[in-house]
Amino acid sequence: MQKALFLDRDGIINIDHGYIYQIEKFEFTEGLFDLLRLFIEKDYLLFVVTNQSGIGRGYYTEDDFQTLTNWMLKALKKEGIKISSVHYCKHAPEEYCSCRKPQTGMVDEILFKHKLDLDNSWLIGDKQSDIDLAQNAKISNSIAIGKRVISNSTLSFETILECKLFLEENQVKIR
Repeated sequence: MQKALFLDRDGIINIDHGYIYQIEKFEFTEGLFDLLRLFIEKDYLLFVVTNQSGIGRGYYTEDDFQTLTNWMLKALKKEGIKISSVHYCKHAPEEYCSCRKPQTGMVDEILFKHKLDLDNSWLIGDKQSDIDLAQNAKISNSIAIGKRVISNSTLSFETILECKLFLEENQVKIR
């Protein structure tokens, strides 16, 4: 079975400016490329799991999201980073769907297609709902990013860059 790294998008892959759907407003977080390469070197598959309630709220369309996602995947590929798949919840919170984090619908969809070793997998997120998803989906390890208080994560850092620097020095954590 393969190890996996599950990534939130806004706040992890890119700086979260709120409801990002335009290429010109998308900024990769500092240290992200090297962090992802570190996981790739350790034979992890990479997956994106992202709540995109801006679609459900009518702030942007699914086509807008797909255009940005395709651009993001190409930019990551140019950096030698392959994302196995991107999964998103387009629903507004009040729709109470099974795919919105911390519900496990997106991870369930991934597990339907891939045999993954969740005991040795990681999730990186910047909200409590991300870390709760890891727990709900039985992903054993999680990393909380940001200054807000997030409980129950395995590791916690203020920035992606700090996370990258720590894991470079402590690669045994992601063996």
